[in-house]
Amino acid sequence: MVSLKDISKACGVSVATVSKALNDHSDISKETKENVRQVAEKLGYHPNAAAQALKTNKTNNIGVLFVDEANSGLTHDYFSHVLDSFKKRAERSGFDITFINGDKTRANNMSYLSHAIYRGFDGVMIACVDFTDPQVEELIKSNIPVVTIDYMFSNRISIVSDNVSGMRELVSYIYKRGHRKIAYIHGLESAVTQGRLSSFYKTLQDFKVTIPDEYVVASPYRDTDSAFAMTNKLLDLKDPPTCILYPDDFAAFGGLNAIRQRGLRIPEDVSVAGYDGIDISRRISPRLTTVVQDTEEIGSLAATKLIDLINNPKGTLIEHITVEGELDEGESILNIANKN
Repeated sequence: MVSLKDISKACGVSVATVSKALNDHSDISKETKENVRQVAEKLGYHPNAAAQALKTNKTNNIGVLFVDEANSGLTHDYFSHVLDSFKKRAERSGFDITFINGDKTRANNMSYLSHAIYRGFDGVMIACVDFTDPQVEELIKSNIPVVTIDYMFSNRISIVSDNVSGMRELVSYIYKRGHRKIAYIHGLESAVTQGRLSSFYKTLQDFKVTIPDEYVVASPYRDTDSAFAMTNKLLDLKDPPTCILYPDDFAAFGGLNAIRQRGLRIPEDVSVAGYDGIDISRRISPRLTTVVQDTEEIGSLAATKLIDLINNPKGTLIEHITVEGELDEGESILNIANKN
């Protein structure tokens, strides 16, 4: 194993100078730092992580708390892209990523906070959890730097997709294409659901459109079976909707199946729209009308802000950042404007 003494001998400088150069001390010239680093890399030097942690009180390790109750794990289309972007940005800054065990049946019986302390995380990113869970609240109230995704705490940095404007743009597009009988199969209770549902109602109110209560039903996110059942429920109504919105693109596939099993065509007989903009929804026929969330920006911003908070806790603003999505008009909303 290459030591500081080996680098010192190769560079012709003291061991102390090598140590300061590798730790970017200000009293070492730029030229010396560059030379020491090049020699260290050439010799294959790797600093001892445990020793570095003792010196700097940092492990360069970030914890990720991701608890997907639908058990789709990292196949979750939206969050997998967010996490991939987060991971890439963190690794470019020299941080490793470790998942916090979110299984409530875990053998060690450690809380999220205990796990974070045990692992020595410099910070934690939280996404896709029950934010009202006492264990999550305990972690939020701790001194560990935390950034949340799609949920806001007053004392924590959050990166939130703009669900309000996204839903407004989607409903406005559907309205302009002549639809007035618009149903919404929304996700179960969460901050994301509340934002989208309120925006759905507000946009229709602005257009002076009133829809019956039975047009709005709940279904879990990414649950195709439930979306299938809810779609049949809507289409069985005496006055069924001409357009159905789904909680997300993946769930929408269940609705598409229900519609087609009835011998109905999309969008000629029933128009549909999803949310998220996952890859497969833009490759099917007809291409699904959806709101494409900027997962790359959300993940990258979350990593950037968390690393800023770790490196500069006193000078980093606690802020709530909203990331806008983009409407993909697709092909699944029929234009019936001229028929009304």
